[in-house]
Amino acid sequence: MPYQFSVPTTSSISLQSCISSDSHPSLPFTATTYRAILRNALKKHKRLSPQAQATDLTSVRSSLIGYLPYLFALDAALSDGTVEEEEINAALGKEVEAEWRSSISTTLPGREPPRTKCKGLDYEICCVLSTLGYISTLLARSQLHMLYGAISPTPDQKTAIITAATKHLLDSASVHMYLVNRCGENAASGLLPETSSSAQGALARLALAEATLLAVLKDDPWPGVVAQDRNKNDKEWMIKPPEIPKVRTHLFARLCLAAADHAGAAESMLKSEATGRTGRIDVALIKYITDLKKTSRAKACRFFGIDADMGGETGKGLAWLNAGEEELGFTKPQAEGSKFQGLAKLKKDWTEKREDKKIEKGRDWGSDAGRFEEARILEMLKKKWNKMNDTVNTQIVPPSGPLIANMPSGRDIHSTKPFVPPTLDADTLSQMRAPPDRSNIESDGSDSSSDEETSAPGSTHLPGAFPGGSTSTAGESYY
Repeated sequence: MPYQFSVPTTSSISLQSCISSDSHPSLPFTATTYRAILRNALKKHKRLSPQAQATDLTSVRSSLIGYLPYLFALDAALSDGTVEEEEINAALGKEVEAEWRSSISTTLPGREPPRTKCKGLDYEICCVLSTLGYISTLLARSQLHMLYGAISPTPDQKTAIITAATKHLLDSASVHMYLVNRCGENAASGLLPETSSSAQGALARLALAEATLLAVLKDDPWPGVVAQDRNKNDKEWMIKPPEIPKVRTHLFARLCLAAADHAGAAESMLKSEATGRTGRIDVALIKYITDLKKTSRAKACRFFGIDADMGGETGKGLAWLNAGEEELGFTKPQAEGSKFQGLAKLKKDWTEKREDKKIEKGRDWGSDAGRFEEARILEMLKKKWNKMNDTVNTQIVPPSGPLIANMPSGRDIHSTKPFVPPTLDADTLSQMRAPPDRSNIESDGSDSSSDEETSAPGSTHLPGAFPGGSTSTAGESYY
């Protein structure tokens, strides 16, 4: 958790061969230069090792941020002829035609989806912004991986890590929500899942679900107990199990139910999209969202169980733990001592160890959306409460079905800020009035479609701009 999207790649295009501007002739050329930088950053990222990719995400994001103001300036110039109240005379000579590789399309095992060529600047905007959303999610993922390091983080460090990851996820949700409306008006919709409003809506709800669960994780001590238990380098195995204040258990449960609602909505959107596109949505993504919904509901059951146990109703608490296991989809084992019980336990242990190895290597971890981690927590609590219930206060464990049927509604904690497209400031726009210096232009005009090219961006000075020229927005805050 969060989902490990693959970073897409794109073909080269020459924007100045498609769009011309008499009033700001440097604008199409400069946009082409920034797109060349982005394309090379994406290709470079693709060739890196998984460990190096995590540290390279900020570089890719900077390339995206650098290209977006010029891309939106071209879009605004072609739409109404003005950018930041400055008139731009722009004309479309021929349709912009670019190829992008989808990150959420299904393909044969071991192969990437092929690039899809579509016409229109709207298509380019959808793919670039989708990439920005994926990068934000991957940045959140790289932050959260620090929680599973050799040394367990302190409470302050844990809070800082989760806060940073939450911001990245909310940024991702804002971008995808912006694309919901943008793709609805896009003539290129239907060619790639990224250009579909329903797919973008699903990705936005997925990011919200993951951000909501992080609000719970920040104060949930039990994942830390499980992490300590599987961390061979952690020596504090005699630490007392932490207690959760009673007043927060119902809040945590309702937050988890809200996350489950978001995941359920995302699952429905993607399944309908997959049906409409004859199965083009990646089944791994749909399975992850399904697991996330199950995990969220199981977490809610756990918190209701903790609340019942703290109130002296251990039997009811055990019923809630049983409900959590049912939500996770783990069926009850066969009769005690049967060979089926032993095989089921062996398979479960093997799967958990495989997930631990993924976490250690930092690759493909969390592909089950935390499902097995939550199962470990439920198993730990169940073992403890069963012992208490058998020796101290024996209570009947009621059936879990009525408890699941009477769960309350979820409660949202996050609201996404609308994404504001970045714009060029007045000084940069005025510099675009100068004719381009063609000798220093990064053309991006080669027709190569290979992701394995080794050429690097060689621009030392951007036409119509000073080295390190700024845009109107401060830093990287476009949300």
